[in-house]
Amino acid sequence: MNSEKPRRSENVISGGGQGSVVQADTIGAVTLHSGGFPGAGALPDPEGWPTAGDLDLIAFGVRPAHRLRPYPSLPDYVIRDRDDDLNAALARASSDGGLVLVLGEPFTGKSRTALAALARGPVGRRVFAPARGTDLRGLPALLQGRPERHVIWLDDLDEHLGEGGLEPRLLAQLAALRAVVLATMREDAYDDCRNDLRGRVLDLARIVELAREWSPAEKERLAREAARTGDPRLIGVVSSSGPEGAAAYLALGPLLWEEWWRARRADRHPRGHALVRAARDLARCGLTGPLPMDLLLKVHEGYGDVTGMERESAEDALAWATEPRHGLLPLLVRATGDTWLAAPFHVETVSPAQELPDVSGPVWGWALEVARSDAAYDYVEVAAKARIAFQRAADAGDTYALHNLGVLAESLGEDEEAERWFRRAAEAREPRSAGRLGRMLAERGEGREAELFLETAAEAGDGEAATLLGKLLRERARHWLAVGEQGGSPEAAHLLGDLLFGSGDEDGAFASYMKAIDAGHAQVAASYAALLLWWRQGEEAELWIRRAVDAGDKGAAKALESFASPNKYANYSLEAELSESATLGTKLAAANLGRFLELHDCCDEARIWYLEGYEQGDAYGAFRLAELHKKDGDEAEAAAWYRKAAALGHPGAERALGAPPAAEKGGTAADQSR
Repeated sequence: MNSEKPRRSENVISGGGQGSVVQADTIGAVTLHSGGFPGAGALPDPEGWPTAGDLDLIAFGVRPAHRLRPYPSLPDYVIRDRDDDLNAALARASSDGGLVLVLGEPFTGKSRTALAALARGPVGRRVFAPARGTDLRGLPALLQGRPERHVIWLDDLDEHLGEGGLEPRLLAQLAALRAVVLATMREDAYDDCRNDLRGRVLDLARIVELAREWSPAEKERLAREAARTGDPRLIGVVSSSGPEGAAAYLALGPLLWEEWWRARRADRHPRGHALVRAARDLARCGLTGPLPMDLLLKVHEGYGDVTGMERESAEDALAWATEPRHGLLPLLVRATGDTWLAAPFHVETVSPAQELPDVSGPVWGWALEVARSDAAYDYVEVAAKARIAFQRAADAGDTYALHNLGVLAESLGEDEEAERWFRRAAEAREPRSAGRLGRMLAERGEGREAELFLETAAEAGDGEAATLLGKLLRERARHWLAVGEQGGSPEAAHLLGDLLFGSGDEDGAFASYMKAIDAGHAQVAASYAALLLWWRQGEEAELWIRRAVDAGDKGAAKALESFASPNKYANYSLEAELSESATLGTKLAAANLGRFLELHDCCDEARIWYLEGYEQGDAYGAFRLAELHKKDGDEAEAAAWYRKAAALGHPGAERALGAPPAAEKGGTAADQSR
């Protein structure tokens, strides 16, 4: 170590015709100027420089990790393999002065490693970190005669080279004062400067290279530190960092998170943002394995808070999401084929400024569906996470979360728990829960209570609930119509016949239709005709259809169009059957026999049976007599019979007289069947 004391000298610098005296001190052959350099007076007083043990690491160039309470802003330092070499280089520089350079690729942890080594050195050293572009030539004079040890910290050394920056002569002056210059530099910047005059000072550097990818020994120390501190950031590095290195994992997280978050705006990459969010949210649900792109596309469309997605194609969104940032980390990583993963750092970190919204119910729904069908996942484990999320949302007043809790419990076979949640949600007017609860009640035979909930769901558009409600009501209708039929109501018999026929009980329908016919319920005509057609008894069916047509049944009129012209050769078997029924006084049979005869051009005989039917109270008999008189041109007699038919409530006769049918005026079916 050089112990020669500086000696005072005077140098005269000529300029402008006038001499000026500059004070200088000399150590050996090195002259230290105390003034005369641009910016020298702007350098801060070393008394105010912080000591090495009190540095704000982030202010001195260390990239911040995600802030996570209650942990410090930076995780605890983990010893690197090159720390011993760096310690030795700094020790020599502390003794003799000089430049120590930590060299490596971007995001290898150069600044953190260098400053950690500085903090491990002798206490009390004061550190100066000049801004880029600061003129450093005044430093030797500023430090001259001070007993303290000093360190000049030049993060990104390439920004401090050139005129006014570090160069061999200035380094020698600082070394003479045993001041240490500690610097960092990127590999590419180092290569550029080595081919430039600015880089001559690098010949004098003690270089310690730092690798990006951590060695097994470094990873082991990292794991121990993570276990000791419980810092989730270090735990995430242990489980997820790869060739990019732990430092890059920690440092790039906040940068990439911010880029992804800002991309949600419509003028940036909203679809890319949503695509990455879908992968991230599914991973948060527990689907940490590769996810097919078609699933991500389905999920990402559900983010209603992301606008402008229509402006970006899925292809452009994927290209943006998979582009490596800083040449290292993408936001979305291809696994195999067309399956993808959210970058692990993106799943395990949180924003320093903005928390993501909770995973929504629909995304949980997708996650549960995948977990149920994919053996790679534990459905019970994913369901447990979903339950916590749904419970939190329910506590915040989300009725849809109540419904989700019910669906989840039902999927786990917890029927009582499911019913409890569905009932709470249904009482809060959640229609989906009302439908599920209604189905549960119906399945165990509690139809009356089920109807109330099913109706709520049906009114909200639930087709399955509407169908089940209809079936329950049909069963109730069947029960009460049977009671009405037993009580002698011909209309109940007619409607019960329709229900039975529609359910496939043809014999039961026939029995009910016959009870309606025997009671003279003319409105049963079209229904009974349909049954006859089903039994391929077309000719008799035609008679009943014509009766319905004459009563104004539009549906029957369309059905009548499918029949060919009446067969001129009488079906004597049918005629005999009709004659027997009419002779026995069966209600409606006399007018039907008359219609059969009229269709076979036996109008005189038809008149006899029409009159018989009228006298039995069948309005159709009077109506057909009116029609025959009208055909004969006897308008007065026709009008008289129309009035008789109308008096019995025949809608066709009422129309013929120019009056609206009783049904259109609010009359009942019973009024028309008198």
